[in-house]
Amino acid sequence: MMFTLVRTERFEQEIKKSRFLAHAAPAGSEEEARRVIAAGSSPDAGHNCWAFRIGDIYRFSDDGEPGGTAGRPILQAIEGQGLDRVAVVVSRWFGGILLGAGGLVRAYGGTAASCLKAAEREPIVDYATLSIACAFAEEARIRSSLGSFPGTQVETTGFTADGVQLRVTLPRDRVEDFTRMVTDLSRGQAVIGPVGDRG
Repeated sequence: MMFTLVRTERFEQEIKKSRFLAHAAPAGSEEEARRVIAAGSSPDAGHNCWAFRIGDIYRFSDDGEPGGTAGRPILQAIEGQGLDRVAVVVSRWFGGILLGAGGLVRAYGGTAASCLKAAEREPIVDYATLSIACAFAEEARIRSSLGSFPGTQVETTGFTADGVQLRVTLPRDRVEDFTRMVTDLSRGQAVIGPVGDRG
């Protein structure tokens, strides 16, 4: 199971007189990740290096540091902790002592990892949306049985001559159990189909 952050987290440390400040936050889209990076970047820092991962989309930037010494280690910190839908920016104020490529990798990756370790996280639940066409009498039975499916939302989307149309959004890993229950309650009369997905 993958996790994301509950809220924004910050972590600061000094390494050989350079100051490193990490700013990590949840991000559900690339646009949101770029807003997190903009908000977390410090205008007076020498470098604002960043990375984000949202599903199969990932980006990173060394922001003027030697190639591969900042953005990629930040991304590896995100991936190494089983996180997704997360953006991290690490700002650096140079303290006068060169860290070298290995030192930069450890500083940026370590600062990001420490920030992420301190952050509260929550599991990412993948949702599916189903449409159900059923008789009026079955609607009440279906709605009353939803208590055994936490996190499920149901709304009435229309009516037919024979009954009602519902849209049900529930965790994807419960779709099979839910479909079986609706089929049993309606004695196979309800029509169930996919509407779309949302993660």
